[in-house]
Amino acid sequence: MNTPPRILVLAGEASGDHHAARVVAELRKARPELVFVGLGGPDLEAEGVQLMAGLDELAVMGFAEVVRHLGFFVRLGQRVKRLLQEGEVDLVLAVDYPGFNLRMARAARRFGVPVLYYVAPQVWAWKPRRAAQLARDADHIAVILPFEPPIFEAEGASVSFVGHPLMETASPSPEARAHLRQELGIEANRPILALLPGSRNQELERHLELFRGAAERLRAAHSELAPVLAVAPGVAPERFADTGLPTTSRTRELLRTARVALVKSGTSTLEAAVAGVPFVMAYRTSPLTFALAKRLVRVPHVALANLVAGERVVPEFLQSQATPEALAAALDPLVPEASGARRTMEEGLARIRGALGGPGAAERVASKVLALLETRR
Repeated sequence: MNTPPRILVLAGEASGDHHAARVVAELRKARPELVFVGLGGPDLEAEGVQLMAGLDELAVMGFAEVVRHLGFFVRLGQRVKRLLQEGEVDLVLAVDYPGFNLRMARAARRFGVPVLYYVAPQVWAWKPRRAAQLARDADHIAVILPFEPPIFEAEGASVSFVGHPLMETASPSPEARAHLRQELGIEANRPILALLPGSRNQELERHLELFRGAAERLRAAHSELAPVLAVAPGVAPERFADTGLPTTSRTRELLRTARVALVKSGTSTLEAAVAGVPFVMAYRTSPLTFALAKRLVRVPHVALANLVAGERVVPEFLQSQATPEALAAALDPLVPEASGARRTMEEGLARIRGALGGPGAAERVASKVLALLETRR
C-alpha cells in the first residue's frame, strides 16, 4: 500500500498562514489523501495541518527580537532538516517568511526534496542576491506581483505570476457597508475618511498623531467628513482611545465605504487600490532605518500600489515630508466626488486592480504543487 504524499508547509506570519491555508484547502479538494505538517497559525490548523510551531513563536520582528529567540529558531531548523533528510517529506510549500524559509529551501534542495515558494521575498527592493539564491533552491516560484517574473527569470528560475491573494476576497456587500455605518453612527450620505496607521507599535507611535492631525485639518475644509481609524488584527482598540475618533476592525468594509483614505506604506496600499478608494500614502520610521533604506533600497516608489502601476498614481510622503498640513493638502482635492484629481486617481487605481490578476491565486498555486508532486513520483 502506497503511503500518501506528505507536504511540509512553512508559514511564519499571519498573512502567510492565511494564504497557505487557502492553498491547502484547494489541495485537499483535489487530493484528499494528502498529509500536511508544518509551521503556521490557526488558519492552517483549521485545515488539518499538524503544526510543529505556532505564530506566537514564529512571528518575531526586529534584530533584537530575533537574537533573543535565536536558540528556538536553530532548534526548529534542525527539526525541519531532519524531516527532509529522513525522507519524511515529499514537497515543501514555503510561503513568504524569507529569513527562515530561504534556509529551509536550501536544505530541501540538498536533500532532494522539491520546493514551491509562494509569495517570494521582495528581492527587488533591497536584497537582489536573494533572487539568485531562490532561483537556485526553489523548483518553482509563485509570485503575486506582476513585475516580479522577469526578476527571477533573469536568474534562471521557473516562475509564474499567480495573481494577488487580495483578489480572492469578494467585495463587501452594500448591506455590510450599511451595517458598518450603523455601527459607527455615521449617516448614509456623510463621506468617510479612512485612516490606516498600521499594526506595529512603532508604526502607531509615529503615525497615530500624524494621521489624526491630518484628519483635523482636512475637516476644517470639509466639515461633513467623518474620520474613522482602522484597528489592525492584534491591536487593542484601547490603543486609539486618546484620539477621540471612532474605530473599526472591519478594514475591508471601511475602505469600500470611505470617500478617501490616508494609508501607511505596505500591503495596505494595495488593499486601498483594490477597494478603489482614492488615497494618500505616508510613512515614518526611525532616522537610522530611513538612512539605511535610502542607501540600500533600489525602487522608484515606496507604495506597492505605485510599483504595480509603474508610475506615481498615489502621492507618497516620507519622514519629514509627512506632516499633517502636507497630508491634508494632498487629500483635499480628492474629497469632491466630481473633481478632476479624483477621477484621474480612480483611473490609476483601476489599472492597478487590473494588473493584480483575477481571483484564483490559491487554486493556481495548488495546481503547481500537484504538478511538482507528479514530477517527484
